[in-house]
Amino acid sequence: MTATKDPDPGYGAGYGAGSGADSGTGAAPGLTPDLGRELEAALAAAAAGAAELDARYRPGGVRDTASSKGQRRNLVTDADRAAEAAVLRVLAERFPDDAVMAEESAPEMLHVARYWCVDPLDGTNNFAQGIPLFCVSVALVIDGVPRVGVIHAPLLREVYATSGDGTVLNGEPIAVSAPSEVADGIFATGFAYDRENLPDDNTANFRSVLMACRGMRRCGSAALDLAWVACGRLDGFWELWLNPWDLAAGAALVRAAGGSVSDMSGGDAWLSGAHIAATNGCLHDELLSLLGDPSRA
Repeated sequence: MTATKDPDPGYGAGYGAGSGADSGTGAAPGLTPDLGRELEAALAAAAAGAAELDARYRPGGVRDTASSKGQRRNLVTDADRAAEAAVLRVLAERFPDDAVMAEESAPEMLHVARYWCVDPLDGTNNFAQGIPLFCVSVALVIDGVPRVGVIHAPLLREVYATSGDGTVLNGEPIAVSAPSEVADGIFATGFAYDRENLPDDNTANFRSVLMACRGMRRCGSAALDLAWVACGRLDGFWELWLNPWDLAAGAALVRAAGGSVSDMSGGDAWLSGAHIAATNGCLHDELLSLLGDPSRA
């Protein structure tokens, strides 16, 4: 696949004119008519970014060409930049008046009623190592709430999408898992790049949940972790010290799939990325009870 081709329609099927998404005749699962054009734009933008990542991915990694963004562990690659340019180009064509927050070119927090939130390559360290767990994340935030979310994982051949009325994976409806106790759950988390300098490095939380749950996983992409909560592969996820672009689309997917999203205090101040917890809903309160005081974040 080259950077100029669309991703394989076999795993992006279920969208477009045939789905009723932009025809005014109805909505596909996960797509509400009032945000149909926005979801179509997010899907197209994420696909354009994913094509750039696919073209540049190497099974042996690209560590020799990656550079640091001020912190040794925080890498950026040519793929990050090319994918972001592709995503922003599509959004500018479809909605030229909308504001955008994007990790590489426009990371400043926005205080407007409507804006796009873009992570062109969530899982850069995985990409640089040749680990195929990475994705493009595109969300539309309206009045402080992510209303549209798309996560496109090109090497997994998976596209997750919502505009608020259900969540789909490759066009098929998905839902969160059923376990009601942490002891029966599989959870994921992550750790900040500069963890040795932070008041909470998340290791105490990790041990607390690890000792209580059935198992832990470490994916290396918060966006994918959230998508996997939405489809039931994971029963819960939490993390500290993230950014809005890491979690906006994924949080929209979880909520639309029937799950719960909050900050680690159980409130709604999670979009900043300081701390977030996302679960199937059934075991949300129990997970929060195992996590430490988030006021240090």
